[in-house]
Amino acid sequence: MTTPTKTSSFRPDIQGLRAIAVLLVVLYHSGVSVLGGGYVGVDVFFVISGFLITSHLLGSLERDGRIRFREFYAKRARRILPASFAVVLFTVIASFIWVNPLQLTQVLQGAAWTALYVPNYLFAVEGTDYLAETIPSVFQHYWSLGIEEQFYILWPALLTGAFLLLRRRPKLVTWVILAVAVVSFAACLLVVSRSQPWAFFSLPTRAWELAVGGLVAALLRTRPAWIATGIAGLSAWVGLIAVIAAGFTFTSSTPFPGLSTLLPVLGTAALIIGGASSTRWSPAPLLSLRPMQFVGAISYSLYLVHWPMQQIPQSAVGYNNPLPLWVTLGLAVLSVPLAWLSFRYIEEPFRTSPRARRASASATLIATGATSAVIAVTAICLLLVGNLTPISSGRAVEAGQPLSVPPVVPSFVPSNLTPQLREASNDNSVVYANGCHQGPTGRDANGCWFGSNTDAPVVALFGDSHAASWVPAFAAMAEAGEIRLNSNSKSSCGSVQTASEQAAPGTSCAVWRDRVIERLRADPPDIIVLANFAAARVEGESDPAQAWRDGIAQTLAELPAASRVVIMADSPNFGITPAMCLAAHLEDVSACEVDRAVALRDDLRSVERDTDGADWIDLTDYICDDLSCSPVVGNYLVSRDAHHLTKTFAEALTPALRERLLSATSTARGT
Repeated sequence: MTTPTKTSSFRPDIQGLRAIAVLLVVLYHSGVSVLGGGYVGVDVFFVISGFLITSHLLGSLERDGRIRFREFYAKRARRILPASFAVVLFTVIASFIWVNPLQLTQVLQGAAWTALYVPNYLFAVEGTDYLAETIPSVFQHYWSLGIEEQFYILWPALLTGAFLLLRRRPKLVTWVILAVAVVSFAACLLVVSRSQPWAFFSLPTRAWELAVGGLVAALLRTRPAWIATGIAGLSAWVGLIAVIAAGFTFTSSTPFPGLSTLLPVLGTAALIIGGASSTRWSPAPLLSLRPMQFVGAISYSLYLVHWPMQQIPQSAVGYNNPLPLWVTLGLAVLSVPLAWLSFRYIEEPFRTSPRARRASASATLIATGATSAVIAVTAICLLLVGNLTPISSGRAVEAGQPLSVPPVVPSFVPSNLTPQLREASNDNSVVYANGCHQGPTGRDANGCWFGSNTDAPVVALFGDSHAASWVPAFAAMAEAGEIRLNSNSKSSCGSVQTASEQAAPGTSCAVWRDRVIERLRADPPDIIVLANFAAARVEGESDPAQAWRDGIAQTLAELPAASRVVIMADSPNFGITPAMCLAAHLEDVSACEVDRAVALRDDLRSVERDTDGADWIDLTDYICDDLSCSPVVGNYLVSRDAHHLTKTFAEALTPALRERLLSATSTARGT
């Protein structure tokens, strides 16, 4: 994000471009469906930031032969951090009032990372999907601010070093900027195919967008003759169309960042270049209209306040009750006067008041560091204290009872719930900790073994992360000597694949899957269990049921004929993380139940049940009755997130699995 710069070189067209960028983001976050690509507004801001900062830095190098680092960082701190810190503070206070205690942990963690200027890496480490997160952090929008802050720290030093190494020839620095853009863009393309969150949130894979703005700054300093022609103005219109088109045509399914990001980035570059032209063909007059100037002026504060304005009310009513569009748009409108107040009474005074101007750079930086430290330490202390506070109704239920059909569902969140709500996200299969489960880029197809009874039938579990969530139940049987388990699982990579997935050979998923099948064919196990997130595998298919039927048939044809094949019915999809919902409804578990027809895909289940040549094991009746599926059964928490079983509940399903699997094992061995 960038804040307006009021200097003699102030450009109204860039102010208007800020308005377009922030409106794209705000309307996208408000749920306006036709703006499925509104997130590209952030990319527009990146290019603007790179242009403005590089213009300033190159000017300093040409004029003074150096950059005054303390003054530069102090000036950036005064412009960016006061409003940022204020929104962090008010967001935390509002969260204490309206957010459930489990989500408050997420809020405090986000506040600490934000205060340390690295929130983007928090979301990268957590594997956040910015375009499809069901319960996003109230500080998730700070990821872009983190990238810009990190850029501001490194960019002056890089340009200064290049300037000195190239014997103080500013024009040659342009080649360094170009090199940064090319290397960063290549890194983006490489990383996005392996880990989209890291490509989305990290500075090295996003720096090219800011560097493109830097290239524009370097170009305009040379004042080429064609800038004054109608070509530059007309190209700016093309750029404007490109930015708007990206906002309307991109969706959460668009591969991003990557090649598609070129559309808004190059479009913004064309707009900035065209705005520097004096030709009447430029869209600068449109961007300079008073409403555009107003929104552009408050764009930084509007970006900061609009997201918590959306998320805190949503959290208060529960993410299982999405706010209607008229409410989210109303909240977006309400964000405008709040943003103006922030701009008028926080941004402007810290940037332009005589007292702020008199403050030394050292004093500004010391105050900034102290404020960051206070916010981070306070958030961490509150987080540690909060984690010691149990989240439950305070009442217990009888523990350790065998699971039954239909499930026994308490009306409240038991104090002896296992795992506890705070521990749910980490209650995971051992295959994640021991490296057996392959991540998005993994290709190791050897699997891992459980059980030491060499006379026991061999069971190969094969699938995506949903297969991994079943490992605890199968492993319990292996440890009891009833089977030998070979676990083969990889994130977002099914053992059953649709035709569209099979049309992408050479990916880590395709390579891993082919290698597993090759190994199974070379040494056929007694049982092969296919477990997949079926709904994800057929997403985007015109006929999901037929695509799944064809995929299963293709997989059965590839597997060894000597093995008995079993298909595991998929676990329920609760839509959101149940622990978050339960933390807000400690006395009413039913508020977090999901209709059976919504939680289970009957079309895909029917395909699996009716498949010739495979058995079907369905344990969902231990979670769901005829009407709904519950996130709490007895004293067990069913899912650690929207659709992955907790390790504890999977283990509790072992007796039910044993009964069904051993009959298939007997058939496989001909007994």
